[in-house]
Amino acid sequence: MKFLGYQRPDGSVGIRNHVLVIPSLLHGFISSQICSMVQGTKTISIPSGNFEGHTNRDREKADRTLIGLGLNPNVASVIVDNEYRSLLPISEEIAKSGKRVVTLDSKSDGGTFGSIGKGVQIAREMVVAASKMRRQEFDMSHLTLAVKCGGSDATSGIAGNPVVGNVFDRIIEAGGTAMFGENTEIVGAEHVLAKRAVNDAVAKRIKKAADDIDAAVQSTGEDLRTINPTQGNKDGGLSTIEEKSLGAIHKSGTKPIQDVIEYGERPQGKGLYWCDNNPGMNIFTGYAASGAQILFQSTGTTSFPSNYDLLLTSPGIVSPLLFTTANPRTVELAPTAIDFYSGTVLEGADTIESAGETLLRLVLDVASGTMTNVETFSYQNPTSFYLKDPVF
Repeated sequence: MKFLGYQRPDGSVGIRNHVLVIPSLLHGFISSQICSMVQGTKTISIPSGNFEGHTNRDREKADRTLIGLGLNPNVASVIVDNEYRSLLPISEEIAKSGKRVVTLDSKSDGGTFGSIGKGVQIAREMVVAASKMRRQEFDMSHLTLAVKCGGSDATSGIAGNPVVGNVFDRIIEAGGTAMFGENTEIVGAEHVLAKRAVNDAVAKRIKKAADDIDAAVQSTGEDLRTINPTQGNKDGGLSTIEEKSLGAIHKSGTKPIQDVIEYGERPQGKGLYWCDNNPGMNIFTGYAASGAQILFQSTGTTSFPSNYDLLLTSPGIVSPLLFTTANPRTVELAPTAIDFYSGTVLEGADTIESAGETLLRLVLDVASGTMTNVETFSYQNPTSFYLKDPVF
């Protein structure tokens, strides 16, 4: 099975063809103005100061995430606005991929408005160049997928997550890459995941991640088992954190876990990887920085009292987000947001395998250019980065 994508100079394959404008650590005014005037561009909207972190560890992680977004195969070329406070050489690292990278500097560009004018002209050139590229046929070994689950309920562990996991298995069998994560969502099931690790070192890292997040929550005076499952999870039929985690890890499929990677870190090979990240929506920004071309949100229940046509826009910035659910009520409440319904497994019309086959064909359609429902919106929610160190 194949898809139509864009060949990049470093050998990776994009399923989208964006020009990315990376904002300054000071503000996103210049980047947002460039993108408001030039079609085909993307930028990152964040709460003030979040790029920086506070420790050098977090600042490097933020820089690494920006570099990763620029390296994502869905990006054709990059403009970087003023990186003088960066710890890592953002432009240089992205340029190693062979993509065109241009850096703006208001000190030499004639001030803020000079940078805007220069950036607009460069972005227009880059978009025209990107538009001349043509899709070519590639096999599934060039795909990297990533998944988050949310609003978990009884349908999630039985059908919703296993169907996504089946797609992961198929992509990995074809030579591709897949990522899953959420450190709070493995507690109570970390021993099950550890058995799938390729070696003892990876198994220990999985267990340590679960222990660390458990300890971090306890340090606040809370207990992870009293705040998770949430009331929404309980209303959806889940009773304990172990039950929730055992259902959540089904989204990873059955393949061996090659390694544990940090937020925004890129896998060093093919296969399945577990990411040490949090369950917030900024998980998708990190996945895109890690190289994922397509993102999954495996959704269970939603408690909104009326139709909710937009669940969220994609925090993946450059990577499309595909919503799946096995809960018919969720489809009823969010009819124009859900891309795939796997509740047919619960209804007896499908098996996990047959539903996985249908979802895989949708994935290849999206990889070939079909837009996901939330991708049709131009509005981009602000995002943040998963920075672990204390704020001071």
